[in-house]
Amino acid sequence: MHLTQDRIIIRQPDDWHLHLRDGDALKTFVAPTSRVFRRAIVMPNLQPPITSIQSAIDYRERILDAVPEGDLFTPLMTAYLTDDLSVEVIREGFQRGVFFAAKLYPANSTTNSEAGVTTIENIYSVVETMEEIGMPLLIHGEVADHSIDIFDREAVFLESHLQPLLKRFPTLRVVLEHITTEEAVEYVQNSSASLAATITPHHLHINRNALFNGGLRSDLFCLPVAKRERHRIALRQAATSGEPCFFLGTDSAPHLREFKESSCGCAGIFNAPNAIESYAQVFEEEGALDQLEAFSSVFGPNFYGLPINEKRISLVKNPHIISSRFELVKADNPFEFIVPFHAGETLNWSFDPNFI
Repeated sequence: MHLTQDRIIIRQPDDWHLHLRDGDALKTFVAPTSRVFRRAIVMPNLQPPITSIQSAIDYRERILDAVPEGDLFTPLMTAYLTDDLSVEVIREGFQRGVFFAAKLYPANSTTNSEAGVTTIENIYSVVETMEEIGMPLLIHGEVADHSIDIFDREAVFLESHLQPLLKRFPTLRVVLEHITTEEAVEYVQNSSASLAATITPHHLHINRNALFNGGLRSDLFCLPVAKRERHRIALRQAATSGEPCFFLGTDSAPHLREFKESSCGCAGIFNAPNAIESYAQVFEEEGALDQLEAFSSVFGPNFYGLPINEKRISLVKNPHIISSRFELVKADNPFEFIVPFHAGETLNWSFDPNFI
């Protein structure tokens, strides 16, 4: 890593949690990621979800077809776990190099999770196989019980579901994705299991007050929802700590404006266009820019057993205001745009596309 007052040079980062959607929108959503990140774990919660080897192969090809010329980008595909997904599909998909990991969505816990796992015990045979073959399990760590306060669902999941799972499968590699609480930070730090966690840029910047700043701010609604300020502080301390169990995962999740600004707005924040700049802002504010490369480019590959990227990218000190609209490619509908994270705000660092 090279750091001066006006330039940061780091190894090219990877995004270990990303939503790209599908269809014509892929050309819009792949480019902001592939210009910065070398690899990304792609979430499987499409409609229908990615539950077969062939559907993962086909989706990967569609993603690669959408990568702009000149960008080197590798999508890492995931299997969507259901109550009845077979052990054979998981084993074959992993051994053939199609499935990089499998994703556990508790049923009805977030966007397109209706087909998810109703009870973790239902997938014990699959998880046992994953432990045996070394396949990572990625977890949306919230209970879906609507009798439990939405701000408590992550903490409850840790005690009632994650702890028994790790006790039963002690060598399973697990990533607790997009953590949002002080309890999750402490759990990951103190775990003796092969457990890591991703942290998003938006959970480092906003607390739950942001959702109601001057009115209902649907563009800042995500799941897991942003929590109290003490949790945001704990996340910032974890991300900048230099502890290898925490690494970058944007959870960038685009939704068109018409679906965010509605009577039942979709959960998800689109941060891909300025994700690395957003992280850099946090690390600068915490006086920890020297830890940005490890968090963004080293700890993730090390956990997953992949080589660290050799190529470098650069950020330059260039305070700039983020646009309030991110247009879709060939959009012909006035509602076919997205409000990106940090819209109308100033970020201090800019990605340098001309750096070699």
